Amino acid sequence: MRTRSIWLTLTLLALLTAAPSASPQQKQKPGRPGARSAADVRLDGLKAEVAREIDGLQVLTQQMVDSLFSFGEPGFQEFETKRYCTAILREHGFAVEEDVAGMPTGWLASWGSGKPVIALGSDVDGLLETSQKPGVLEHAPLVEGAPGHGEGHNSGIPLSITAAIALKRVMEREKIGGTIKVWPGVAEELIAGKAQFVKAGVFDGVDAVLFSHVSSGFGVSWGAASGTGLVSVEYTFTGTSAHAGGAPWGGRSALDAVELMDVAWNFRREHLRPSHRSHSVITNGGGQPNVVPPTASVWYYFREIDYPHIKELHELGDTMAKAAAMMTGTTVSSRLLGSAWPQHFNKPVAEATYANIERVGMPSWSDDDQAFAKAVQRLVKAREQGLSTEVGKLGQPVKPEDNRGGGSDDIGDVSWTVPTITLRYPANIPGLPGHHWASAIAMATPVAHKGVTAGAKVEAMTALDLLLKPELVKQAWEYFRNEQTKETTYQPLIGPGDKPAVWLNEKLMRELRPTMQKFYYDPARYKTYLEQLGIPYPPK
Repeated sequence: MRTRSIWLTLTLLALLTAAPSASPQQKQKPGRPGARSAADVRLDGLKAEVAREIDGLQVLTQQMVDSLFSFGEPGFQEFETKRYCTAILREHGFAVEEDVAGMPTGWLASWGSGKPVIALGSDVDGLLETSQKPGVLEHAPLVEGAPGHGEGHNSGIPLSITAAIALKRVMEREKIGGTIKVWPGVAEELIAGKAQFVKAGVFDGVDAVLFSHVSSGFGVSWGAASGTGLVSVEYTFTGTSAHAGGAPWGGRSALDAVELMDVAWNFRREHLRPSHRSHSVITNGGGQPNVVPPTASVWYYFREIDYPHIKELHELGDTMAKAAAMMTGTTVSSRLLGSAWPQHFNKPVAEATYANIERVGMPSWSDDDQAFAKAVQRLVKAREQGLSTEVGKLGQPVKPEDNRGGGSDDIGDVSWTVPTITLRYPANIPGLPGHHWASAIAMATPVAHKGVTAGAKVEAMTALDLLLKPELVKQAWEYFRNEQTKETTYQPLIGPGDKPAVWLNEKLMRELRPTMQKFYYDPARYKTYLEQLGIPYPPK
């Protein structure tokens, strides 16, 4: 510890006293704009220190990325992911609270004391039917029909944990006050976890949330984001059973009601705004053809770009469900399974994050990495551009008239509760289809490992900005109060009685988990998951 302290002191003295050769007109006098304070020089030194810590954690980072990939757990069933991540955090001195917000796979890790409180988070759940062997240039499921990481959510929490461990080490050495929290985005693909965290008060007292999401580029944005918010609603119709061949007139088909609702909604689409998105699956269509279905259910996502129009779609869905019940002589009930507000990100924190993105820069991709990326792009018939080598620009607000709709993320609810940003880090390949097995091919390879390390550096450096620059925290809240929420008040789309839908995917994983467990990564025996599976890199 003494050696490191001496090294840091010498570094700071050198940075303070050293200056490049410059003309008298170019030199800055102390106190003038552009002059670097001792605090700024110290912060620079600490950022370099935390980056070195993260470089020293690359093996752990790789093991976490590969392990979560091998678990492949879908929403609300992230039990192995929870066990693994919380064990690592406890090992490194974090206190862990479990079963957070009524979710058995919810947890919250904390270390430190006092203000500011910085919460690092990312999603953890996999996607149904995207099981895929990493590094293989064809559809090759680890387990046929199983979930997998076709969205790359196996990489985000490893990034946050890496950043948190490195931050803790630097904060302990340098006696920096503040609190670091780490939290998982449970069931994000179901849009069902973060609003429950908000309702449970997980972010009460938090000064800033640094969220991250896998991407093929390196970027961050501020203001209103593109995309939508949503409500996730399941309608269940109840009718009367009967022998479909012998006496069908005695029955009242719940499935008829589901089909009529679907037909009605599809006719109504023509008269909905272009920014809207809606889609559904029939979750229960009856038992067998010769029995009139006494119960049937349909599950809808209603998406729009602002709160009033999301509520309007929800109410329209309720109306159509009641009408379908009336037409079929059935009854209908509904339950809200999840929700998300449209996203809005904090300008001062985004600007600080972007400065750190520019500082860290893109990973140094090898020739093998580039060859692998182009092979995957060729597989999916995308442009063979390889991996990105330059960071993106700071994203700007999207005007409502320019927002054409799209996907949703329940980080939106968090962003309307506390100053929040989403760091998009380069751990996947450009041009891949979303929510697809092909998007899992790179997610346990050096591409993902390098991208997560780069992202962890940016997240940790931005946390240091918040810890050591009280004015940044103040500016973040000024923007939040005086700009973001000046004319918009957050009203949760979930109500007090809406509980987490923790039964989702339970039956599926009860059937598949025993087979999936055979493919869990064993870092004690194998350096990488590719090595365990006997897969060469790059593919031959």
